[in-house]
Amino acid sequence: MMMSISMASLPLIFLLIFYEVSSADWGVSYSNSQICALKNSSVTIYCTYTYPTGHQIKKVFWAKNSVKVGEEYTNLSEDPEYSQRLQYLGDKQQNCTIRLSHVTQKDSQNYYFRFITELDKWIGKPGVSLTVTDLQVESPETVKEGDSVSLTCKSSCTLTDRATFIWYRNSQPLTERRDRNNQLLLQSVRREDAGRYSCGVQEHNLTSPAVELNVTFEPSSVSVSIISPSGEIVEGDSVTLSCSSHSNPPPEMSWFKEGMFVGSGRIYSISKISSDNSGEYKCKSNNEHGEKYSEAVTLNVMYPPRVFSVSISPSGEIVEGDSVTLNCSSDSNPPAEISWIKGGRILGSGRIYSISKISSDHSGEYKCKSRNKHGEKYSDAVMLNVTYAPRNAVVSISPSGVIVEGDSVTLSCSSDSNPPAEISWFKGEMFVGSERNYNMSKISSDHSGEYKCKSRNKHGEKNSDVVILNIMYPPRNVSVSINGSGVIVEGDSVTLICSSDSNPPALDFSWFKGRMIVGSGRIYNISKISSDHSGEYKCKSRNKHGETYSDALTLCVMSVRWVLWFKAFGVGVAVGGVAFGLGGASVYT
Repeated sequence: MMMSISMASLPLIFLLIFYEVSSADWGVSYSNSQICALKNSSVTIYCTYTYPTGHQIKKVFWAKNSVKVGEEYTNLSEDPEYSQRLQYLGDKQQNCTIRLSHVTQKDSQNYYFRFITELDKWIGKPGVSLTVTDLQVESPETVKEGDSVSLTCKSSCTLTDRATFIWYRNSQPLTERRDRNNQLLLQSVRREDAGRYSCGVQEHNLTSPAVELNVTFEPSSVSVSIISPSGEIVEGDSVTLSCSSHSNPPPEMSWFKEGMFVGSGRIYSISKISSDNSGEYKCKSNNEHGEKYSEAVTLNVMYPPRVFSVSISPSGEIVEGDSVTLNCSSDSNPPAEISWIKGGRILGSGRIYSISKISSDHSGEYKCKSRNKHGEKYSDAVMLNVTYAPRNAVVSISPSGVIVEGDSVTLSCSSDSNPPAEISWFKGEMFVGSERNYNMSKISSDHSGEYKCKSRNKHGEKNSDVVILNIMYPPRNVSVSINGSGVIVEGDSVTLICSSDSNPPALDFSWFKGRMIVGSGRIYNISKISSDHSGEYKCKSRNKHGETYSDALTLCVMSVRWVLWFKAFGVGVAVGGVAFGLGGASVYT
């Protein structure tokens, strides 16, 4: 005869061997003396009983535990804790099978069948021991990724029937894990295998409490993100970098800028960022199983132009005709737009400003303006000093008007050259002095003539045009001369000539005999001279600067008879103060 225990709606079938409790013809047989059932299941205890012929069964019931001698057993059907769960499936002849539903751990007791006849009563000891168990998962708390792990679904007693176990992860059944073995073997554990594991038995609604399986693994998927700001980073901003990593246990994080350690922790913050903070950043995620670096993230810090200068090529002396390049170096991000300025006027744009065949007109102060959307800045000015040979050499005279003998006169040589030229002065072809100014104090007519200056530097030389110094002075060296020679005889024609040195030439001449003016003009003519014309004559020469008288000249007019007489006697005659020898005697009349 067999006895079964039902669980939930579909009974678990226990293959049990009946054992018999009897005395002569009295006895009770149970399918098994030990039953292990799951909590909340239904248990069927198969049972038969016998009694002697001639007895009539009056009462049958099930009781639990033993009672003291003299006390009666309690009918479980009348016990409030059992009355709604206990179902008697037997009869009053020989079948004493019962079903107990929704068993709990309080139901773990010894149970006995008792029957009473009109003559006697019987208790089927030692009865059936019922143990109610729940399920527990036995598992290590932690397993390393790649290792193998075994989870065991345990009960406090061995289930009477061979059960089919079901495993759950995070309350979801692992359909591929149905086995009569109560162990779950995870080979080469993956991180996805981590979770809360529980177990149950097929066709039964009891599930064990979940147990957490913690799969540890080295860091992976390490990455850096810029939390703030989300857009362009400008110098002075506060910047926060975040390192994310998939690892178990949680990693320690370190920050590196271009290989150099700069900080630790999941967050790396930079307050008031500067261009020095630009560069590639990455984080290292490290735990007990290994370490991994993120890909680099570049911080590109924007800032206005600063620290820039202008350089000149060639770096040495610049000579007219050279090709010159100005270079504007600017530190800015983004790169700046460059403008070139000379004396407030914009000349061009671009980092390079080139001048081919430079001239002196290009000399001056240059600077560049560097500008981006974050600001602008001017460079310090640089001087382009273009050197060249002298040109436009010009002589100027001071005073600028008429120069009169006795004046002080300065000749100035102006020359356009770089470097400044050495000056030499020439009168005609004769060197007369150096320096830019040539001074003559108390000038005289001897200084009159052609003057020029020569301007000379290492790049060449240039002569000025000639200027003429024309010195004005009053008449001088005034003298009177008589045309012809010999004795002046009455009736002759005599011409007196007044000579003088003056500048401008004297045009105003006056003639005097004694103190009496007798004529004008440079030439004074006397036709048919008579003795009345005898006397002292002089001339006055005059220009706008003055006048001068000649020395007196004496005219001695001889009568004809006296001339004849003197000739006859060989006597000399004086003419105009000059003695002519006639026969060796000199006589003034």
